[in-house]
Amino acid sequence: MKKIFIISLTIAMALTPISMLAQMERESIEMSVSGISLSITGGNVHIVGAQGEVMEIFNLTGTKVTTIRIDSNDKTFALNLTKGCYLIKVGKIVRKISVQ
Repeated sequence: MKKIFIISLTIAMALTPISMLAQMERESIEMSVSGISLSITGGNVHIVGAQGEVMEIFNLTGTKVTTIRIDSNDKTFALNLTKGCYLIKVGKIVRKISVQ
């Protein structure tokens, strides 16, 4: 019982600190790490400072949904994802989003 509690608490803490919502009603959520700015507005993701990097989107089972090469310093992409939770990785930063 104690192991289950510790595992549940660890998973909850690991998934909680950084989350972003990608909803049509939401305005913009912006995160900036190591010179890369990542913001999500509605169904679009806007990335600044990541030229030459690769954006990868994974579902929560770890399956890669899409890979996009960022070819300019200021780029906007339409997410076109079904409802659910996803992880977006750009360079060394990873953000979790919820598409509703």
